[in-house]
Amino acid sequence: MNFTKFPTNLSKTEIKAVCNHLKGLKIPDISLPAQNGNLLRLSRTETFRLVIYCFPMTGHPDKLLPKNWNKIPGAKGCTLQTCSFRDNYNQFILNNSLPIGISTQSVEDIKEMTIRLKIPYDILSDQQLKFTESLKLPTFSVENKKFIKRLTLIIEKSVIQHVFYPILQPEKHIDEVLDWLSKN
Repeated sequence: MNFTKFPTNLSKTEIKAVCNHLKGLKIPDISLPAQNGNLLRLSRTETFRLVIYCFPMTGHPDKLLPKNWNKIPGAKGCTLQTCSFRDNYNQFILNNSLPIGISTQSVEDIKEMTIRLKIPYDILSDQQLKFTESLKLPTFSVENKKFIKRLTLIIEKSVIQHVFYPILQPEKHIDEVLDWLSKN
């Protein structure tokens, strides 16, 4: 499959259909390690909403990106997206929600990124693909490693209420998430 451009034979409806099965789905009782190594349970019944944004990976200053990474649709922009969620953290709280990032990166890489970027919320490692496979999230592979395609789930009392997919402009995605939260 060619990951350098979106298929031209698919409509926006067909692309979005990849995640149609998610809305209304109950989050499985899975815990994933956060940047500090502690496990965080994702199936929760608190009154606040979880905004789980999945992203392929953020770059590491001491490691090369996978070959042709910036040419893969949806791969570039993870750091920008994470920083936009960080910069709007208070807006999430005001909208009775909490952002959580999920990537297939290692806990060590996530820890480095959260310290370097001063992320005030949890970023989880789904390196074992437990969350990704249980929800049948869209993925792509590069250099024999599987990555989650960029998407955002709004979860209330363990049920997925809304799905943002595809996300074509990660730097602007924060606006549509905050707009949805303020209206719902």
